[in-house]
Amino acid sequence: MKVKMILPALTEAKSPFFRPVKYSMFPPLGLATLAAYLPPDDEVTIQDEHVETLDLSDEPDVVVIQVYITSAYRAYAIADHYRARGAHVCLGGVHVTSLPDEAAAHADTIFLGPGEDTWPAFLRDFRAGRPGRVYRSRERTLIGAPTPRRELLKRNLYLVPNSIVVSRGCPHACDFCYKTSFFAGGRSFYTRAVDEALAEIESLPGRHLYFLDDNLFGDPRFAGALMDGMRGMGRVWSAGGTVQAALDPRLMDRAAAAGMRSLFIGFETLSEDNLRAQNKHHNLHRSYAEAIARLHDLGAMVNASFVFGMDGDDEGVFGRTVSWAIEQGVETATFHILTPYPGTPLHARMAAQGRITTSDWDLYDTRHAVFEPAGMSTETLEAGYWGAYRDFYRWGSILRSAAAKPELSAQLRHVAYTGAWKKAEPLWDAIIRARLLGVVVPLMERVMGAGRRAVRTLEAPAAEMSRA
Repeated sequence: MKVKMILPALTEAKSPFFRPVKYSMFPPLGLATLAAYLPPDDEVTIQDEHVETLDLSDEPDVVVIQVYITSAYRAYAIADHYRARGAHVCLGGVHVTSLPDEAAAHADTIFLGPGEDTWPAFLRDFRAGRPGRVYRSRERTLIGAPTPRRELLKRNLYLVPNSIVVSRGCPHACDFCYKTSFFAGGRSFYTRAVDEALAEIESLPGRHLYFLDDNLFGDPRFAGALMDGMRGMGRVWSAGGTVQAALDPRLMDRAAAAGMRSLFIGFETLSEDNLRAQNKHHNLHRSYAEAIARLHDLGAMVNASFVFGMDGDDEGVFGRTVSWAIEQGVETATFHILTPYPGTPLHARMAAQGRITTSDWDLYDTRHAVFEPAGMSTETLEAGYWGAYRDFYRWGSILRSAAAKPELSAQLRHVAYTGAWKKAEPLWDAIIRARLLGVVVPLMERVMGAGRRAVRTLEAPAAEMSRA
């Protein structure tokens, strides 16, 4: 059987302002995991349209397309193409689960929710000549699940080829998060067996890796055991977590000892009223500043996420948020416009209020206002979003933020990392377009390692003098 798996390009990939660096970060692990359920004699290919041109001239038996909201129209076009060529087309992912009737018009089979139970069921039915139209996830577990078939991924086309997932979902339920719809009807957070996760980590080449889990620390017991098992592996890694996790000293100590170097945290807003309105109660009454300081004390960088356009936001929210992040010494920040994804409580509430202004899924990219804000105009919200990025990543802001750290090594790393990531983005884009990542990334890792060793050498005499 010939099986083709496709990750269609998101909206921005069709724009003349496309930023290759953003969409060349991680390979499509979800598709590689589905491929692991197929027997060795099946012919399987995986194509990611963000990093390569799709070959649409082939004739696979089964086509599997992963659909996000801003790739929906492109996914449907690809699906229609392959159905016309006689392939059995399967659609799955967040957007399919949120709007199954829309997706079903372009597919022979749709998958709702995670695929650990539904994909093997489909394969059995397809081979028996009776594939179903709809498969809905009910039994959810990662215990014993196969590891991704990484040999099908084109590692040299990605900035971070060593990505890994050891859990699914998140134990929290924020109103704006896709999790509400995607994990409906079953467990919304579950993990792999610690030993299985550690075995996969051991199998990955190189030193650096990135956990793509929504919330690596969603189960502190699992996370702690994983950290203890990673200690001594010599890995350095990044992940996503919460303010709650960052304020857990024992858990963060174990994470740092296991090689944690940066943590993505959804702060979302500095307003407790906004947090309550969006059902993000786990951020309430917790010190954001203390969470950042603790991570910095452990030598970990912070990637802070913020959302603009909540009902409690006024026109001053952009400046307040950016100034606060700079004062805290945050290394990188991602900003978003509040987006009411279909299937979420936020969408239901805004639809009932008549505030949603468009259902053009290409605009649901957190860069456009697709609803009527309560505290400002749509134009002000979009301008403030772009202004926040501009102001946070000015050289003056980068230097002021770096100066918030007491150690020279942390200051230099801050300037080098933030500058290399944002200010050198056009260079990264050129490297990616020229297919040179396989050469440049290992070289950069060696240079950064040498730089860290040099800074430690410079700091040692100063430390001795201070003790004297």
